[in-house]
Amino acid sequence: MSEANKERTIAPHQKQEDKKLAELLRPQRLGDFTGQEKLKTNLSILIEAAKARHEPLDHILFHGPPGLGKTTLAHIVANEMSVNVRITAGPAIERAGDLAAILTNLRAGDILFIDEVHRLGRAVEEILYPAMEDFVLDIVVGKGPGAKNVRLKLPRFTVIGATTRLALITAPLRARFGAQYRMDFYEIEAVASIVTRGARVLQVPIDEDGAMEIARRARGTPRVALRLLRRVRDYAQVRAEGHITQTIAQEALNLLEIDLLGLDDLDRRVLASIVEKFSGGPVGLETIAASISEEADTIMDVVEPYLLQLGFLERTARGRVATIHAYKHLNFTPPGQNNGEIPPQPRLL
Repeated sequence: MSEANKERTIAPHQKQEDKKLAELLRPQRLGDFTGQEKLKTNLSILIEAAKARHEPLDHILFHGPPGLGKTTLAHIVANEMSVNVRITAGPAIERAGDLAAILTNLRAGDILFIDEVHRLGRAVEEILYPAMEDFVLDIVVGKGPGAKNVRLKLPRFTVIGATTRLALITAPLRARFGAQYRMDFYEIEAVASIVTRGARVLQVPIDEDGAMEIARRARGTPRVALRLLRRVRDYAQVRAEGHITQTIAQEALNLLEIDLLGLDDLDRRVLASIVEKFSGGPVGLETIAASISEEADTIMDVVEPYLLQLGFLERTARGRVATIHAYKHLNFTPPGQNNGEIPPQPRLL
């Protein structure tokens, strides 16, 4: 299931809650942004240099797994530069005329944030190239032999692109981003700080150990951490008079089938499929997806990055391979250690 499709399946009241919480929690300045220390250092240098020269920022590309704060950083950059930010997404710009309308409404120094920039159409990209490089907009007026090319000057602006699939961005477009930053999964302490701040916004009392318990199971992703926080809040309200302790967090997350490493049912089904049905691999992504009735894009974008980070999965030229760590986590006997016996069935945690 694509990110757009998954978004449509979320109930309207949940999306409103997510949006409201995201706005309340979104830091306004780079110094308030938690985690991603190397990225913040590089970004602060880029911003200070541009402000010292009284120039717009160079075009920026953020890439990495979803939920790590790419949109938040776009807002922060706009605040640091004291300019406006216009937000759109690759799938929303269907025609070249759509992009032209956006570009002609930008003012000098403004930021155009394009989420899922890898999903821009080829015709749209052709319009974006000269706009990013030379700050001009080429428009064809009329049709047939009488058609004319009109070149409009644009104010100097900054494009900030965000993508979870860097490899799908065409080389010409990627080359036009002068600053490219990868966002990595967060450390547990940073996620715990985000959880604590989220609890304050939700006005939910939480212990330090309770915040750490949620952080440990949040896959190093702030978006996941805040989602789990809301579910633990619900559990605490019904079962524990609203106070989140480590014990309450453990009980709530166990009920949600989120294990100690943050793996959920989908993660475990992917691993169990590779181990149980395909002898640990190698096996192709499409085959894995078909075996568990899930979309390949969901596995690639949502499941794989964290499994790779944990060392539970390897990508090879022939397909995906489950590691010994995955076998042990699922309580399977690793290959070569069962003395010829049939491996036991997995006991999902």
